[in-house]
Amino acid sequence: MTVPEHVGIIMDGNGRWATARGLDRTKGHLEGLKAARRVTKAASDAGVKFLSLYVFSTENWKRSTQEVGFLMGLVALHLEKEFDFYRELGLKVVHSGDRDALAPEVRRTLERVITRTANHTGMTINLVLNHGGRDEIVRAVNRWTKAATGKAFVAADLRRHLDVPELPDLDLMIRTGGEMRLSNFLLWQAAYAEFVFSAQLWPDFGEADLRAALKEYAGRGRRFGAIPGATVPGPGSLLLN
Repeated sequence: MTVPEHVGIIMDGNGRWATARGLDRTKGHLEGLKAARRVTKAASDAGVKFLSLYVFSTENWKRSTQEVGFLMGLVALHLEKEFDFYRELGLKVVHSGDRDALAPEVRRTLERVITRTANHTGMTINLVLNHGGRDEIVRAVNRWTKAATGKAFVAADLRRHLDVPELPDLDLMIRTGGEMRLSNFLLWQAAYAEFVFSAQLWPDFGEADLRAALKEYAGRGRRFGAIPGATVPGPGSLLLN
């Protein structure tokens, strides 16, 4: 079975999972952490090389102060608490998002974990935290303009200035919770991703669900805009009458 190199997951449905059970939304986020752990292990076991998890978007700041504060505290606590898990699986942690806008405690914890796992050789887990796809592109352009030497701007220049330049394009994007939106997630990297939408709320998503998504991906034909067997003209070689 063809395994996607890079899988991205929009982990949707924590709040709805908790509300349906008469619980506070924070309980849903705690259960979502358990789901993230088991899916991370399942992805690593399946041979996925890069896993991007949408932890917190730039739009999530619009939520209540209580919920945002709980989420940020959970991130700071969870990152270091799970270091043995990262070491056991050889996970290398990287980050996509605006790090400067995070609380100092969260930023310091994130940077420590990134540093401590930098030499791990297993799956790379990309924590997509305080991220918006448009925001990342704007920040990449700003980095490029600061480093520009008068050359014409090309796509490769922008890629070099993304938050994690070595991150390959998304092959498969999974969204849980029954919603069918990209929600500003890794827009540059998702240009030719295959999408799988799951009705499962994120806390209920498990290894079997991940393997079903990987199987669906393996059965798809990826053409990247081309037609197999067709003669491909060079740029500028066609004359339009």
